[in-house]
Amino acid sequence: MKKTFIFIGLLSIACASLHAQNKTDIPVYLDDKQPLEVRVQDALKRMTLEEKTRPSYAQGKFSSPGCPRLGIPELWMSDGPHGVRAEINWNDWGYAGWTSDSCTAFPALTCLAASWNPDLAAKYGKAIGEEARYREKDVLLGPGVNIYRTPLNGRNFEYLGEDPYLASEMCVPYIQEVQKNGVAACVKHYALNNQELWRGHIDVQVSDRALYEIYLPAFKAAVQRGGVWSIMGAYNKVRGMHATHHKLLNNDILKGEWGFDGCVITDWGAAHDTYEAAMYGLDIEMGSYTNGLTSESEFGYDDYYLGKNYLKMVKEGKIPMEVVNDKAARVLRLIFRTAMNRQKPFGSMTNEAHEQAAYQVATEGIVLLKNEAAKKQPALLPVAPDQYKQILVVGDNATRNLMLGGGSSELKVKKFISPLDGLKKYFGNRIVYAQGYAAGRPMYGREEKISQAKVDSLRNDAVEKAAKADLVIFIGGLNKNHFQDCEGGDRLSYELPFGQNELIEGLLKVNKNLVAVIVSGNAVEMPWVKEVPTIVQSWYLGSVGGDALADVLTGKVNPSGKLPFSYPVKLKDCPAHFYGEMSYPGDSIKQEYKEDILVGYRWYDTKKIKPLFPFGYGLSYTTYKYSKPVLSAKQMNEGETLSVSVKVKNTGTVAGKETVQLYIGDEKCSLLRPQKELKGFQKVSLQPGEEKEITFTIKPEDLQFFDDRKHEWIAEPGKFKAYISSSSADTQNIVEFEYK
Repeated sequence: MKKTFIFIGLLSIACASLHAQNKTDIPVYLDDKQPLEVRVQDALKRMTLEEKTRPSYAQGKFSSPGCPRLGIPELWMSDGPHGVRAEINWNDWGYAGWTSDSCTAFPALTCLAASWNPDLAAKYGKAIGEEARYREKDVLLGPGVNIYRTPLNGRNFEYLGEDPYLASEMCVPYIQEVQKNGVAACVKHYALNNQELWRGHIDVQVSDRALYEIYLPAFKAAVQRGGVWSIMGAYNKVRGMHATHHKLLNNDILKGEWGFDGCVITDWGAAHDTYEAAMYGLDIEMGSYTNGLTSESEFGYDDYYLGKNYLKMVKEGKIPMEVVNDKAARVLRLIFRTAMNRQKPFGSMTNEAHEQAAYQVATEGIVLLKNEAAKKQPALLPVAPDQYKQILVVGDNATRNLMLGGGSSELKVKKFISPLDGLKKYFGNRIVYAQGYAAGRPMYGREEKISQAKVDSLRNDAVEKAAKADLVIFIGGLNKNHFQDCEGGDRLSYELPFGQNELIEGLLKVNKNLVAVIVSGNAVEMPWVKEVPTIVQSWYLGSVGGDALADVLTGKVNPSGKLPFSYPVKLKDCPAHFYGEMSYPGDSIKQEYKEDILVGYRWYDTKKIKPLFPFGYGLSYTTYKYSKPVLSAKQMNEGETLSVSVKVKNTGTVAGKETVQLYIGDEKCSLLRPQKELKGFQKVSLQPGEEKEITFTIKPEDLQFFDDRKHEWIAEPGKFKAYISSSSADTQNIVEFEYK
């Protein structure tokens, strides 16, 4: 409890200093019974200019200072969105080597998004917040809510999919539950950080309409509904200015239109200019003069942009005092909410409840993409206990610790259950394993080369064993190596790496009973999709992921995950890639989001391009039947709401969970609109034969689009359709209504 002792020491110094000034009463700013803003303003009045500016830049790799003279403690921050990262050294990027910093690894946020279950998002946030609190962290750097624009983005696995409504609904409960622990969530990366290639300088050109309709709603929900206490500024530029100190993004929208009262914190090394950082909304600068990940520098912390040069510009009158006071007040507000919050709980680490939360997210996030029956045979999944004498498990991802690598999301875990471990618990010595392919070690900046002799040897071994097996379970996909699902670089290709496609083809030639489990945070090309009878989209499932995957494959848990992004057949089908290199990845200096608002399913629907697997799609071991939906009225007037109800019945033989999705389409509009947009979803649990009614409320804002000609949200009178769907491409029923 080192921080507790430090805080008590600082508090003693502060009280002694005030006593020497004949002020023996408890200062207002130290009294947590006083309103927050009263405390902030009282502390501000007592601070010198130097004390107001110093908390705005780092004092260590993951710490920024408070005000020691007044007993106001520093802030301690930690990666990341999927677990509390192992302790980093004070002044370099090496791990500190503690024996008490192992954590629970929770599934990647793509898996959470695939659960389509806000209640699980709350459980996730509560558990990870408890671990951050126990480790005495004040700011947890997550969740990530950037929009899935291209399947090549190296950090998509850290985000919540392609749809702003889904991302909004899933991030809000996560944030709220984290912050109940007195730990600030830090929503990232604000904004338009949708690729890792050239992330430090790529200049994104995007319309106001796409900005407001697609890329900002989840951040807005985090602020206005989630009440988030901090936001992380992104590395990239937007319209010529770095996002982390950006007048439009920070001053006009975040702190202006949305009323954000928290701190904007840089991504590590994302600041570039003292005047812009001061004037355009940056509050705490971290990691400058490093690349944010590995390299060190001869510069000291005072050399940061918000360091001595900031103080100098203030003294010279180039930065107004109201800017200084606002920045200092925001940092104080964050400290009072976290480090000086005496009402926060103690937290807890790596306990059974946290593992159970991770398990629930994993099992509800796994998506069954295909499960076709072969001739005269049932579907391959679920696998019955005594169905097969010999089961071959193939693939490097069956045994790899996928909590390693990936950049800042790397985790040191207390427990690691691999997929192979999980399957062996069910099938024991009936399981045979073959690595099949070699992926090498997680490496930053380059790929480890594997010799062709090793590639051939591993493939031949797997194929030979497959010929003798009754069932083959291939567990491959991507991993956390550079140029895959990893910070600092995008994927180089849409296809599976390490010769996996050739391996799958070889396995199919000798055994058609093949289950392909794709572990990834991204869509991948599937040239073998028609030949493989069963395909499962797994994710990075965390500490107990092997148990979760095994329980889904064997039917102990009925899969209920739905894709949080569309799966294109080929890369050119994806809207970011359709318009050529200037759209993605850009020319290394600039890029243009030429698809505008038509991201993900909005593109596939509107352009009538069939995806390989659509947004919101996922199969089950049971079947569901939807009734005809009923509207509360055929007309919706301005300021009113409508409700639409539908009954869903489990018509199969096992219990399951179905996610019912509501999309709204505008039949005629003065501007281009997508065919339909997600505006509601509910996940319902049903026993065999059970039927439940689900009701959605349609609000006027669900009909709106952002008119960038007028810079306002508008719902035009006319006819609308409500689509009741099980995915963006599987509409069960449509009802029409009119808005006046």
